[in-house]
Amino acid sequence: MTPLGEKLRELRRRKGVSQKEMAAALGVSAAYLSALEHGRRGTPTWAFTQKIIGYFNIIWDEAEELQRLAENSHPRVVIDTSGLSPAATELANLLSERISELSEAELAELLAFLSGSAKPAPDRYDD
Repeated sequence: MTPLGEKLRELRRRKGVSQKEMAAALGVSAAYLSALEHGRRGTPTWAFTQKIIGYFNIIWDEAEELQRLAENSHPRVVIDTSGLSPAATELANLLSERISELSEAELAELLAFLSGSAKPAPDRYDD
């Protein structure tokens, strides 16, 4: 499930609607909405995200959060490290290989660090 999918499920639960009801109201199939929630579809368009925001009648911070989640919910990420340091390439490869082994706590720690809310560890490549 994607971050957007998790949020959509929470919003649907709060409103008491099924995927089928929400899909009909938004003019998409329930299969598309299910695929979007479960990460089998890419990031929705800005316009579709705005439809979702309108459907749930959310505003301000929650609307901004939904837009941010939509932008960061592509299930198949490609990282181009050409032209970057060896450390960047190593990080991308290790993350690709081992992301499924990380615990929720480790994922939360990495997210906090990468979003700027945690202090960086010393650089092992500094000499």
